Amino acid sequence: MSTTIASTNSDFNPSNKLSYIDNIKVLLTILVVLHHTFIAYSTSEGWYYTEQTSFLGARIPMTMFISINQSFFMGYFFMLAAYFTSSSYSRKGASKFTKDRLVRLGIPILFNCFILSPFISYLVYYFAKEQHISYFKYLNGYDSWIDLGVTWFLAALLLFSLIYVGVKKVFNISFRKSLAIPNSRTILLFALILGVISFLVRIQFPVGWVLKPIGFQLGHFPQYIALFIIGLLAAKNNWFEQLSNKTCRQLKISALICLLFFPVFLIIKFKLNCDSSWFSGGFHWQALLYAVWEQWIGISILTALLIKGKNSWNTSSKLLSKLSRCSFAVYIFHPLVIVGFTLSIRNWAVDPAIKLLVAAPIIVLGSFILGSIILLIPGVKKII
Repeated sequence: MSTTIASTNSDFNPSNKLSYIDNIKVLLTILVVLHHTFIAYSTSEGWYYTEQTSFLGARIPMTMFISINQSFFMGYFFMLAAYFTSSSYSRKGASKFTKDRLVRLGIPILFNCFILSPFISYLVYYFAKEQHISYFKYLNGYDSWIDLGVTWFLAALLLFSLIYVGVKKVFNISFRKSLAIPNSRTILLFALILGVISFLVRIQFPVGWVLKPIGFQLGHFPQYIALFIIGLLAAKNNWFEQLSNKTCRQLKISALICLLFFPVFLIIKFKLNCDSSWFSGGFHWQALLYAVWEQWIGISILTALLIKGKNSWNTSSKLLSKLSRCSFAVYIFHPLVIVGFTLSIRNWAVDPAIKLLVAAPIIVLGSFILGSIILLIPGVKKII
């Protein structure tokens, strides 16, 4: 049973009370694939191969999607992973739990660094940059061996898990405090505080600043750390099952208000002639406003989606079970699909925004097909 990305990954069982978490995991995995596909066609950096659209009318909604996605989807993965951490630790014990995490997280990291990422980079070098040399000659000059790429998440999760083991061994913290279920006011206060903390961290480590070579964007880590702890507390205090429909309605409204507020950032940027980097970090009021907005909408969406899933998506099928089971493989291998397909249509003489409309559904489908094929390789299921 793999809890690496946050699910039980159990065999299909219609009576599984946690089916909604598996289904949410599938949705989050799709968002990861779309997120990187949008980046490939909306910016000139931040991905293996990019084509930036020239249409401002397309770049604005694409940037909006990326921003809203970033506000919650990776933090959600950390929270759900933590939700299963305590039970896994109790069942396996410290030694076996640690060994399991090292295998399930460490091996994919090493595979990505030494095999997958160099090959993807070679595809870009060969086709996009038209440097037609052999793969082995390319490797002779390759100098980015410790490039975690998307597996930065696995490295962070491994780090959090090892810290959890250390805290449990040294301090024997149980995380069981009989804490009351948080209401919408408490949740939004948490989001507000988290926004302020994120702003303070981003004074030194703005969004986009990467801790090389491991790829951690420290500007987002206040949320990742906080939601990992929330996941531990939620599991011990049964919060997920107790969140109310009233809280869901209130946070839907909260998220909608934040969504409608997004154009304000455009007004601030263009009317006040602000540099875009002022929203990303540094000691700027724009950075404070954006950090609070980001956490407010992210935590609102995350919680409302959790309650919605519990109430409406707590069913499964053989298809959903298979999609959930291959989600981890999709997460690891989707960059290959994105880069492969975007390179294959690089000479199509249309704006990248048009390419995105065609590429996005094909890339999502292709990523899940590849993920399911990867799981057929002998021994792979023992790792992912």
